[in-house]
Amino acid sequence: DEIKADILEHGVDERGVFTQRYGHPSLDASTLLIPLLRFLPADDPRVRATVLAVADELTEDGLVLRYRVETTDDGLSGKEGTFTICSFWLVSALVEIGEVERAAALCHRLLEFASPLKLYAEEIDPESGRHLGNFPQAFTHLAQINAVVHVIRAETRVHTGEFRPGHPIT
Repeated sequence: DEIKADILEHGVDERGVFTQRYGHPSLDASTLLIPLLRFLPADDPRVRATVLAVADELTEDGLVLRYRVETTDDGLSGKEGTFTICSFWLVSALVEIGEVERAAALCHRLLEFASPLKLYAEEIDPESGRHLGNFPQAFTHLAQINAVVHVIRAETRVHTGEFRPGHPIT
């Protein structure tokens, strides 16, 4: 409870977006886990603001970076690809905040990047679709399953009238 209270007090910027670290505006894809791990409910305005900030500001051609290497010194040099697991987290988080159409579009796009064996690498080059890094990446496949289930359940609820797009699925 103390840690959660501290994060809620210090981990949000002036826009109401959760940041990578206290006192710095850098975004981090791990914040997409906030609604997925139920740290906060999807209808919390900070959750929606964070998910949309990551979707709009921490992506390359729609796929999610872990963080911007220009603002985060991780001790590594060079450019990274987009992280496949983080992109699937975005699909699930978008569903959670009620952005079902946007989530489904990204999910379908990600599914097109699968290898001939339907496997994924740790990273994807969004321009070429080339798989980068560890292959196959088991954690990515867990996020893929979760994202697909999120989309299927949400689309089913939309079609049956149990769910209205744009509203959290809480």
